[in-house]
Amino acid sequence: MALLAGALQAASTAWPFVMPPSLAVLGLMRGNTVWWLQVLSMATLVNLLMRAPNARQAAWRGWLFTLTWLAATFAWLFTSMHTYGGLPAPLAVLAVLALAGALAIYYAAACWVFWPLALMNKALAAIVFASLWLLAELARGQWLTGFGWGAVGYAQLDGPLQPLMAWVGMYGVSWFAAVLAGLLAIALTTPILKNKGLAVVVMLALLVLPSALPVIQGADQGELSVALLQGNIAQEEKFEPATGVLKALRWYAEQLQASPSALIITPETALAVLPEQLPDGYWSMLQQRFATGQQAALVGLPLGSFTEGYTNSVVGFKPGQMAPWRYDKHHLVPFGEFIPPMFRWFTDLMHIPLGDFSRGGLPQPTFNWQGQRLAATVCYENLYSNELATQFVDAAKAPTILVNISNLGWFGEHLAMDQHLQIARVRALEFDRPFLLATNTGHTAIVNRHGDITHSAQPHTATALQGMVQGRTGLTPYARWMSQLGLWPLWLAALAVVLLAGLMQRQR
Repeated sequence: MALLAGALQAASTAWPFVMPPSLAVLGLMRGNTVWWLQVLSMATLVNLLMRAPNARQAAWRGWLFTLTWLAATFAWLFTSMHTYGGLPAPLAVLAVLALAGALAIYYAAACWVFWPLALMNKALAAIVFASLWLLAELARGQWLTGFGWGAVGYAQLDGPLQPLMAWVGMYGVSWFAAVLAGLLAIALTTPILKNKGLAVVVMLALLVLPSALPVIQGADQGELSVALLQGNIAQEEKFEPATGVLKALRWYAEQLQASPSALIITPETALAVLPEQLPDGYWSMLQQRFATGQQAALVGLPLGSFTEGYTNSVVGFKPGQMAPWRYDKHHLVPFGEFIPPMFRWFTDLMHIPLGDFSRGGLPQPTFNWQGQRLAATVCYENLYSNELATQFVDAAKAPTILVNISNLGWFGEHLAMDQHLQIARVRALEFDRPFLLATNTGHTAIVNRHGDITHSAQPHTATALQGMVQGRTGLTPYARWMSQLGLWPLWLAALAVVLLAGLMQRQR
């Protein structure tokens, strides 16, 4: 049951791969998330925990649930390690399971603590479970560089808890989703009619009240025409000088020259070589192309040298600037952009151009163009909303548009790119900002401030996605407190609930 429930939780953010299209017709689903399936699967876990004979068994069930959930959620890592890294298939499977199993320890510990605390008042057990779950989510998303991919809050993207994103963020929504799951488990299993009725009433309130929250106060900041370039350079040849690199240089040069949009954006490492390795005249062509006129460009490429260190960067060209604008990726990928201590042996097993990159600072200046302030992130940096929030400390200088450039070709056909788009939609809701995604293979898309996809390119095609984006000013409640305090309010609130429950249990 724990394994099955974990698989269903993974499925809640993995439609259309596991869900029949008839569910959408029946109105049981919006977008590509299934919020009620996430609540149902987690409620099954809560029931299993409360029925466990001891704390050790509760921890074991929680670990199995999380192992299945996480392994299925980021199963696309197998593609990067086996298909493109050359790691033997059994070792690649083992590596995915090892990562999921290691991260599942956080949740096993939460379940181990929950078991004795669940013996107290059942109505409070849901809140205690949610707080312990939140602590596990925060630990997974922050400790040891953090990898919060697939957190349960993302499954609530298209559900009734969505309005809470602008107030408490994705992690706060994860807490509310866990409360719903705990209440559902109590409502279905408790023999006490009073407790059953109270659980149902609170559940209904949580499902209805978010829609009554006040409208976020902000202002439109004008429109900007954009072109998002999707080169669709095959991953197996992307870094090959004689094939993929030359093909990319030619295609992106043509698109940068021909596009009529006010801002043109390429994916991550669209130019997969250093500026000094470009063909003669290529770099100067880019500078001259945008030295005059009413157009600008953001181009992804590596920068640096062997002595200074290398960075995964975005370079901005626009008229009237002394030198190109630059953003250096801050949150680097373990095993991809830096090699953790004692793991060189693992990266040596793969044939991927890995190395140690230098880290950019926080925050970095926005790219200002035609009345808009654009904040850039690279690859999975859009996963870390607390880092993005550092751009919102000063409301007068806060970004009006969010931009992410990525190369998701490492991870296969669909699942990773769908999840990456879900993450961007959540960031748009949290900060009340439009989000632009420019990727090598997909999903290249324009997301408005409401989290809706207004423009999208067909995956796995070479195309330039044209569209208009509406800038936005003002700060959401989430942006205000997150930019000032970070994740500490969530850590402290969850810890306070757990400690209080522990004191109450001890007194009993």
